[in-house]
Amino acid sequence: MFENILSLPENLQGFIKDAIITISVLILAYFFLKITRNLVLRQINKIIKKSDNILTSKVLEITDKYFIPITYFGLFYAILKEVDFNPSIVVTVKSIVIIITTFYITRFLVDISRIFIYAYSEKYSNSDSLIERNIKALFPAIRIVFWALASISILSNLGFDINAIIAGLGIGGVALALASQSILQDLFSYFAILFDRPFEISDLVSVGDFIGHVEHIGIKTTRIKAVTGEQLILANTDLTSSRLRNFKRMERRQIILKVGVIYETNNDKLAQIPDIIKSAIEPMENILFDMAYFSGFGDFSLDFEIIYYVLSNEIKIARLAKNEVNFAIKKAFSEHQLEFAYPTQVHYLSSVSSE
Repeated sequence: MFENILSLPENLQGFIKDAIITISVLILAYFFLKITRNLVLRQINKIIKKSDNILTSKVLEITDKYFIPITYFGLFYAILKEVDFNPSIVVTVKSIVIIITTFYITRFLVDISRIFIYAYSEKYSNSDSLIERNIKALFPAIRIVFWALASISILSNLGFDINAIIAGLGIGGVALALASQSILQDLFSYFAILFDRPFEISDLVSVGDFIGHVEHIGIKTTRIKAVTGEQLILANTDLTSSRLRNFKRMERRQIILKVGVIYETNNDKLAQIPDIIKSAIEPMENILFDMAYFSGFGDFSLDFEIIYYVLSNEIKIARLAKNEVNFAIKKAFSEHQLEFAYPTQVHYLSSVSSE
């Protein structure tokens, strides 16, 4: 057999020799990669089982699935660049290897992105199923992007003029972007709300002069149920570009109350007013008294400012707390014979003597 091979032309002998070396290297490389994968991934699996991290376990499972195909075909491509085969055969085999390798890499990236997107969406599984569905709806778009990039990469390696293709797509993309600029702005704002999470469904928020609970977060608009009863429909861009207050994340609500007493109040009673107010407010539930002080001289009153906190973020509880505090102060002032001031005018008349 060897004699028959030696009797062949030199170029054919070289081809057979390179083929034997290439096949031997690929076989050895396959077993080497398999042994390496088993040793490395086995150790990593032991560490992950101790930490009990589901996300990491899934990522490792995907990596294990694509490790050998991607590295093996990558090594196959590297070997082909070094061997001295017929150029037409090398080009054909390289093209096939590039397509297969790109296919596996793209599938690997798609599977990894799916794992992370679904893991992120699980954060909303107990709070809002709509947001969870919207996050999962991102996966088809991401998959399209990966496969589009993979197609461009394959075409580039096959010798096509990618710049011309991208330029053609770019012109159409610019025209489409100009035609739907406001829609795209709202769409990007939707993603900003989705991932930055300035508010969530059922949160009590304030935007400008409007206060209400978030009912729905859509791709273009967000619906808010105002505390006055009507439904507000705001563009997502308006929400991300404005100053928004989220009351749900407020641990306590500060309330400042101003009261005034008449100027005829004597100094002794005036000095007792902060303590009287404190004694009236402190025993109340869900209310934390902060301070009361003589704040200034009004046009017709001696003014006091009262600061206290309602230990809740519910607007209804805050309003009921105001009601209780106002009644308590009114009752305390009546018991201590303190008179509230109201707008009055005093006219002084002087007699004019005639000679």
